[in-house]
Parts: sequence; C-alpha cells; structure tokens
Amino acid sequence: MSAYDGSGWMGRMVREGPQIDVVGLTKTFGGLVAVDDLSFSVRPGVVTGFLGPNGSGKTTTLRCVLGLLHPTSGSTTIGGVPYRELADPVGTVGAALEASSFHPGRSARAHLEVMAIGVGIDTGRARQVLDMVGLGEVADKRVGGFSLGMRQRLGLAAALLGDPEVLVLDEPANGLDPAGIAWLREFLRALAREGRTVLVASHVLSEVQQTVDEVVVLSRGRLVRQGTLEQLDSGPREVLVRTPRPDLLHEALAGRPMQVVGTDAEGRTRVVGGSTADVGHAAFEAGVELHELVAEPSHLERVFLELTEGGAA
Repeated sequence: MSAYDGSGWMGRMVREGPQIDVVGLTKTFGGLVAVDDLSFSVRPGVVTGFLGPNGSGKTTTLRCVLGLLHPTSGSTTIGGVPYRELADPVGTVGAALEASSFHPGRSARAHLEVMAIGVGIDTGRARQVLDMVGLGEVADKRVGGFSLGMRQRLGLAAALLGDPEVLVLDEPANGLDPAGIAWLREFLRALAREGRTVLVASHVLSEVQQTVDEVVVLSRGRLVRQGTLEQLDSGPREVLVRTPRPDLLHEALAGRPMQVVGTDAEGRTRVVGGSTADVGHAAFEAGVELHELVAEPSHLERVFLELTEGGAA
C-alpha cells in the first residue's frame, strides 16, 4: 500500500495558515456543562495536540470550531472568522471527526468523487488524496470491506480534498497499526512544515508525545494547561536507586533537599529533589552501597494523569 513518503507533496505550499482561536467558549446541554469558559489558540506551522480524558469536552469543542454546534457563550474563529462565515470553507478547513460516515457499498474513489462534486472540486483530486494517504491500490474497493485503520485513512483523504490550510482531526491514530501510526506522525509533521495549522485530538498519549509540538489539555471542559511539550514536561525528575540498604539511603538523604517518596514496581527507591549526581554523592559520603542509579524521565502520560486527575466526566 503506497503512501506519502516525505519526498514530495501534492498540495500547495501555505505561507502561514490561519490561527484557531477559542475565546471564553461555554457549551451546555440542558443541565450538563460540556465546555466551561474555555480559551486557547492553535498556531500555524506546528502540530498541536488536544488532550483530555473521555468526557472532557474535546469533541464538543471541535464541533463548535467547525460550526456544527452553536456555543452557549463565547466564540471560536479561524483566522478571526467564525467557520460559518468563511469565504472558502473547503479550502480553509479540512476535518475528520469519525471514521464511520461512509456508504459501505461505495468504493473509496466513488465516495470522494461524490464529495468533490458536492463542493465543486475536480474529481481527479479524489485519486490524488487516496494516493497521499496510502489507499491508491484499493481505490476501487468497497468501503464496507475496509478495516478501521483504512477507514481512518479514508477520512483523512476526505479532509484533504480541498487542500486546506487548517486540519482538524479527532483520534486519527485509532485503528492504525504501528507502521500506520509512524506514517501518520510524519504525514502530520509534513503538513505543519508547509505552514498549515494542525489540531489533533487524542488520548493516545504515548503517540501524541512523539507527534505534536504543543499541547492543550482539558479536564471537565476546562483548560488545564497549554504550552510546548517541554513546558508540560518540566516538572522535577525522579531518581531511581537500587540498594541493599534503602534504610541507610534514607538516613543519608535526611537534612538534604532530597527525599525518598517510595519504591517502584522493581523495588527501586524513588528519590525526588536532586539529580543522580546529588543522590550518588550523598550515598558515597554515607558509605551506602548502590547497585543502580538512574534518572527517570517525566513522561507525558504521568504529567497528563496528574493534570487531569479525577477529570473524566
């Protein structure tokens, strides 16, 4: 199955795509507050991850951005304009919110050609985007026989029909195999390098960590954090120590700006407040025998869980 390999691109170069701005967005459904006074921006030229547990308001926010829902209050704009007022919505924004809105009896090519006709795009574009997402070899097969991963690729192809400056995707890696996820990662980065604005909603945090440049984190419909991965991952690191005398290590660290906070699954002592050099020097001075001394990176998954603790609605 062929796909874009990073050696070239079939779309136009975008000098700088429009910015997405969400300002004071609130959306209620009866007595349920799905999004609560939410504000954030998505810059062009980078891949932004939109993170949050199930029920945090991600999809509701995306639907407001795309004009599918009316905000209860606040606003969402693309390049300073609400989606419904865009002069060229198809050429400005491409979106894929689900991978199930396909007629099972139609071929992938026919599905996209019908969409192209509906928005005034040359039907030849259907074949181009199918090749771009790696579905060129199955273009004439019925969508009803596609796997979830193939339907995800077809949804992405549909989003690319208008060669948009902005791409909004909801869980695009869902159903993709490891090779497909690696391909998607480079694909999204290539779009951003062209100057496009790319917003990706996901809860697959390990994949997001390898794909996005910036993150927006939601919990219970509210903004928890926005910034680069480095900013989100800037908390104190833990040092893991394996020693036959953890009691002596604990005594060696007493009175220093370091403390033992427990043990991990392998029985190693967890220390916070210092580097491996700090812990090693304290142990050396106290004559504590060490068998292992490593710094544990502060993974995005752990930071995410800390930020959204108890946040699933």
